[in-house]
Amino acid sequence: MYNELHRSLDASISKVVASLDVIISKSQSDLKNIKSRPFQRNYQDKLALLKELEEMRFVGPIRPTVQREKLVEEDLGEIWSAVYEHILLNPKNFFVQIADTNNNIIWRSQNLQNDTLPTFLGFSTLTHFDTIYVPMKSQTQDSVLRLALEQPPVFKLDSILITTKVLNTDIRLMIKRTSRAVISVGYVLNDLRLTLNRLFMIQLVALPFILVISIAGGWILSSISLKPIDQIAKTADEITAKNLSLRLPTIPTNDEVGHLTRTLNRMIERLEQAFNQVKKFASDASHELRTPLTILQGELEIALHSRRTPEEYEEILISALEEVGRLSNIVESILELSRAETGQIPLNLKLENISKIAEEVAQDISIIAEQKNITITKSIEPDIIVPIDPPRIHQVLLNLLDNATKYTPKGGNIKLVVQKNTDFVEMVVEDNGIGIPKDELEHIFDRMYRASKTETNGIKGFGLGLSIVKWIVEAHHGEIEVESEVNKFTRFTIKLPLEPETEE
Repeated sequence: MYNELHRSLDASISKVVASLDVIISKSQSDLKNIKSRPFQRNYQDKLALLKELEEMRFVGPIRPTVQREKLVEEDLGEIWSAVYEHILLNPKNFFVQIADTNNNIIWRSQNLQNDTLPTFLGFSTLTHFDTIYVPMKSQTQDSVLRLALEQPPVFKLDSILITTKVLNTDIRLMIKRTSRAVISVGYVLNDLRLTLNRLFMIQLVALPFILVISIAGGWILSSISLKPIDQIAKTADEITAKNLSLRLPTIPTNDEVGHLTRTLNRMIERLEQAFNQVKKFASDASHELRTPLTILQGELEIALHSRRTPEEYEEILISALEEVGRLSNIVESILELSRAETGQIPLNLKLENISKIAEEVAQDISIIAEQKNITITKSIEPDIIVPIDPPRIHQVLLNLLDNATKYTPKGGNIKLVVQKNTDFVEMVVEDNGIGIPKDELEHIFDRMYRASKTETNGIKGFGLGLSIVKWIVEAHHGEIEVESEVNKFTRFTIKLPLEPETEE
């Protein structure tokens, strides 16, 4: 701030010096060319009288020697206004002195009393506050320094700004040399320093209040801004495995806290869905395991509590073995699906003839289909080579065709289509069986899910086959879709890429 005020003060002093230089130059040049005419005072100019009084105090060769009636003020009005704006409105702080080219003082302002301002011969030292101006005549930095250090200062200097003492008062002084005169204008620094001291005291007094207000405002703002976070933390503490339906309080803003709250709520929602699926899976798995275990236990108890013929014992053992096999299949399927979902079963992809695999599966399933008089219609495009894991794709087709034979009544029809498209191979398994209700289609790939129609028709199964099928297809970067209408048809469509997918 101090430097900025000094620069403003120097600029103001420079303007006054420049204005006085123009006035002197204009007045002397007008003496040669002016035409005589009556002087007309502008009574609207409130400073006119002051201007006249000050001009009459000029002495020496600079002052015009013509009568007042011969002087034209119109061209100098604006310049005089600039001078008096700085000087006459603040006469105590401005010191003005004009000397001729020989440094003889010919005019000075009244507030100088008997003192005078320095001229170029009136000072011998320069301080680091001083600014030296030289004419722009091929002067270099070294030559300027030499000019400033010469004792006494040489007359090559154009103007200089110094800080000196007048009437025991520090002033900022500018001395300007022209071809007609040496103009000195100074400004008292006491007011400037007093203003700075007052500003410093105001800041010193206001600083504690500003600090208190800032701390209080910061505390209030932080309390307001952290209140939603505190509510989020309290709600998060209340969310447990038994209470996953709770959600964090939403904030209707688009800032980071609002975005974080919405993200956490979506995460909690996904956790709730996953937890519900785990509970449902555990319930369904226990139900599926309980049935064969109950049957096995009952048959063994019957065998122990009553005498049977060897043929009857053989039937009991065969039935028990079937239930044990069913239990083994359930456990194996559950373990396989769990390992697959955690990435513990890698695929062994290689280029294989998928058409040949489809023919083999259709041939195998036709034995079961013939027992129900079901016709299998094949439309298999030959020699389609794709990157697959052959045993897994065999498992997919076998599962879908086996389900089709289970859910298709006697005398029905099953279609198997394998065809090559631009970017993928398409496999379709369609039957005209009992169908799947529309509201159950989105759940048929869930683990342990069995459609209601299968329960009412007494069809055996434990609801893991389609879950495994979906995992195998997606592991091949493929897609599986299902369409169905009750008592009309069910169609599974699988699309596998012709080129191996690259991991990014």
